[in-house]
Amino acid sequence: MATLQLTGSSISTRGSPSFQGLRQSSLSVSVVAPSRVGFNQRRLRGLVVRAATTVAPKYTSIKPLDDRVLVKIKTVEEKTVGGILLPSTAQSKPQGGEVVAVGEGKTIGKTKVDISVKTGTQVVYSRYAGTELEFNGSNHLLLKEDDIVGILETDDIKDLKPLNDRVLIKVAEAEEKTAGGLLLTSAAKEKPSIGTVVAVGPGPLDEGGKPKPLTVSPGNTVLYSKYAGNDFKSADGSEYIALRASDVIAVLS
Repeated sequence: MATLQLTGSSISTRGSPSFQGLRQSSLSVSVVAPSRVGFNQRRLRGLVVRAATTVAPKYTSIKPLDDRVLVKIKTVEEKTVGGILLPSTAQSKPQGGEVVAVGEGKTIGKTKVDISVKTGTQVVYSRYAGTELEFNGSNHLLLKEDDIVGILETDDIKDLKPLNDRVLIKVAEAEEKTAGGLLLTSAAKEKPSIGTVVAVGPGPLDEGGKPKPLTVSPGNTVLYSKYAGNDFKSADGSEYIALRASDVIAVLS
């Protein structure tokens, strides 16, 4: 019997999502096989892990069903604002793109509700939503309409128009000092869970297919769940978070 060890350096992860801030760790996989099979480690170095499902060229269109939406994913940024090239491990996974096809909607009770977004619309979606597809040479995402966070009418996240029960919050700045007056390093600053509501969606749909207004309004200072939502940074460096209204746990005054 022969035992072969595969390490993280043996596997190429091109095409798979990268997560900024996570340190690369060593992956060890043991393959046990009869020695007569004659595994060659050099042959395994060409193995590529693909996250997206490739749609064969013979299929020329994709029609989403029910309340699903097909989004063409925005290209990953390869440079910083200052023009520095980023390695693949540092490139953040896009959370936005253009709607290229929509389903026929869904039925709530006896009411038929159409998809609220139209083709050509630029949208932002939940980080881990949907199924990734490689179609016509581009990366796409097939997801439910409810996984769309909002419509982005400009290139700046501060102008996001939330959908459904989503809320856009400008995150409060982290405290620079402790209660005793000691200066904190950036690593020691605790990420705040407080911010100001910038925009709110129309609310979830009731049994009649009409939106129910949310309990928070623009201008409210709120406390929200620490690990909820999607984090974004605007062009001026301000931090924002988009989350469901149910993740807002208190209004501060």
